[in-house]
Amino acid sequence: MAERLISEPITPFEGSSDTAAMTRGEPGLPSGFVWRDKRYEVTGVIEAWKESGACRSGGGEQYLRKHWWKIRTGNGLEMTIYFERQPRSKRQSKTRWWLYTVAEGVTDLR
Repeated sequence: MAERLISEPITPFEGSSDTAAMTRGEPGLPSGFVWRDKRYEVTGVIEAWKESGACRSGGGEQYLRKHWWKIRTGNGLEMTIYFERQPRSKRQSKTRWWLYTVAEGVTDLR
């Protein structure tokens, strides 16, 4: 199944994060989120992974940069979302959750 690149911020449902993950120092996957003024419920996780990157100041260390999930939503969509551990800029300091892709063939994304 092909995926369509979206790369837009999402807003998790308030108070819906997985608290067990948060006790391990990981972001808690929300039970749902809002994207383009529409609500999406997370009904299943298909896959989860992490992305690391080199130290940005030239050191040899590796740092955890993003947490990724391929999810299924309540209306049957497959989406890839991620959480950025550090904001992209001061202007986007509160934007940490992003919708990366939606499975191709979805017609109602407005």
